[in-house]
Amino acid sequence: MLPEKPEALPTSGFQHLATYPLLDALIGRRSRRFATGLHLAGDPLDYASAQPTHPLSLAEEAALAFAGCGVSGYALGELPYRPGPLPESGSGYMMTHFFGRTVASADALHTVILFVINDQGAWMLKRPQDFPRSAIPDLIQAAQEHRLVDLYEQSRIRLADHRLDVPRQIPYVPSFNKWSANLPGTTYFLPVNELTALYINFLLAAFGEEFAYFAVDERNNFQPAGLAKFARSKGGYLHDDPAEGRFGTVAYFEHWLCEFVAVEQGAILQNLGLMSQALGLGGFPHFAAHPFGWFQTLGFRMTEVPISQATGASLVMKMLLKGLKKDIPMPTAVGLEHNGEPLIKPFCPPYYRNMEDAVLSYIDYKFAQGKGTYRDGGVTSGWRDGAAIQAGIPRYSDRTIAATIAYCDYVYRHYGRFPAVSGPFRTILAYQAHHLDLDFYDKFYRPETITAAQRDHDRDFHATG
Repeated sequence: MLPEKPEALPTSGFQHLATYPLLDALIGRRSRRFATGLHLAGDPLDYASAQPTHPLSLAEEAALAFAGCGVSGYALGELPYRPGPLPESGSGYMMTHFFGRTVASADALHTVILFVINDQGAWMLKRPQDFPRSAIPDLIQAAQEHRLVDLYEQSRIRLADHRLDVPRQIPYVPSFNKWSANLPGTTYFLPVNELTALYINFLLAAFGEEFAYFAVDERNNFQPAGLAKFARSKGGYLHDDPAEGRFGTVAYFEHWLCEFVAVEQGAILQNLGLMSQALGLGGFPHFAAHPFGWFQTLGFRMTEVPISQATGASLVMKMLLKGLKKDIPMPTAVGLEHNGEPLIKPFCPPYYRNMEDAVLSYIDYKFAQGKGTYRDGGVTSGWRDGAAIQAGIPRYSDRTIAATIAYCDYVYRHYGRFPAVSGPFRTILAYQAHHLDLDFYDKFYRPETITAAQRDHDRDFHATG
């Protein structure tokens, strides 16, 4: 039986965190994988821990969760929302929120959702936009007062009452991670990227009058991606001449998209590593990129898309795959629901009738009178007179909206999901935090590979445990 989970930090507590030097955290941050209770079975580092597992405390998890995704203040949004004297110098309305987390996020969208898994269960941590808008000032104040446990408990939504895991085999778990990843006594942080909001937001900028990009589909003989009637060569406004440089492909756009969210997830992982170091814990980022394993495990709503459609195969190839019975279904996560209520509702079917409804709903999220980001009276912004500033921010033009709908509808119809590359969700890496067994490191490693933070934490833990 696992020991009862302690509910407090070691004696150093949050006061120690507030004074821990950033430079020391940067220098000391490392992947340290050997936790109490583990067995690394494999020469030349074969070692079995003689210590029992020691789960993280609630306070330790709260500090890590805040580092990864905590609401920390207002996003300033100091951008030109209308063009100034320079041509093509506006488009500041690419900003989606005016509150910030502990990590940077493209367009302040906060697309990455953090899940936490331990021996007691699995939880989703709410993003700031998952709270009522009126709650944002209180969340920011709690962060400034370092009430991290309060924030953690407010943010958690329980999904399971036991440790969840993917099948412990390749391709779900690489061979070299089986011995250490998501085992008893550890706390597992899984970032999940939600792609649809950022995609639509990006497209509304790309098809706006100032950017006026054009897009074709390289997997469909470079045909316009639903945008033919918007091309300048057809009397429209989008730059369909590749020589002008405002020209892309579906894959090019989606590579941009995935890189943006990967940067956000990378910042989350870096913060988790820095916080682990400041707490004196061990931890390490590692592979969690199976296309559907974690989504099925966490209970996401799934659909299946034939591989021929998901890859944009030609008609001949589709017929060949069907004839050979090789047109296998690709499980694709499309949302997360709990007790009959959507927790994560991406901007695409099945939560919307079609991509037109999804795009219009996203625009309402930003511009609906009285409740949209740009029409809520400034309640979630740091501006002194938010209502007055919002009144000067224009809505998207009708042709920008029409072009965005046309492109999104093309992608969804042609590939059976949105985005085409993976559907609405994507995982890349996870981060595990745990208490270290320093006996292992003392046996195999030079003393300087373990910092004073880990030594102090180990001493405090044993003194209070």
